[in-house]
Amino acid sequence: MRTVLASLFIAALLIVLGAGAVIYAGMYDVAATSSHWRMTAWLLANARMRSIKAQAAAIQVPPALDDPAKALIGVTHYAAHCAVCHGAPGVPKGDIGRGLYPPPPDLAKTAALYTPAELFWIVKHGIKMTGMPAWGDHTDDELWATVAFVEKLPGMSEQDYAGLMMAGMAHGRHHH
Repeated sequence: MRTVLASLFIAALLIVLGAGAVIYAGMYDVAATSSHWRMTAWLLANARMRSIKAQAAAIQVPPALDDPAKALIGVTHYAAHCAVCHGAPGVPKGDIGRGLYPPPPDLAKTAALYTPAELFWIVKHGIKMTGMPAWGDHTDDELWATVAFVEKLPGMSEQDYAGLMMAGMAHGRHHH
């Protein structure tokens, strides 16, 4: 048993030293124009998903998140701060969004993978090493309104988005 434990310890030590050597020598390319190694991508994706779930577990979703008035507030925040990277129905990602690695997800396709609490946590706190900023300096009401809008993105047409934007502008909803 002692030999097995010693062997496992030595193997772990060699892995750590090897990883340290790769990092110290600058062999890992951190350029946004190159993909992560498959193992690195897997590790980061799993760390991100597990962290989001754990951090958002205690967040209480406010009642009436599906209130259409919340989506009117949320659409203007989304258009001002999110569409440049994530795009919107009929609105392609901007230059910034196209240049990020990992690429920002199309929320019309991926929003359904997250609970409202998880979306709120992501919007409020951001995600390290992804380009997703923290919007913690915005009010929770505004962030929940953004979540309410993002939840409507799957299945939203270009006309629906344009109509919601026009309604938001008509009601004087704009982000300060």
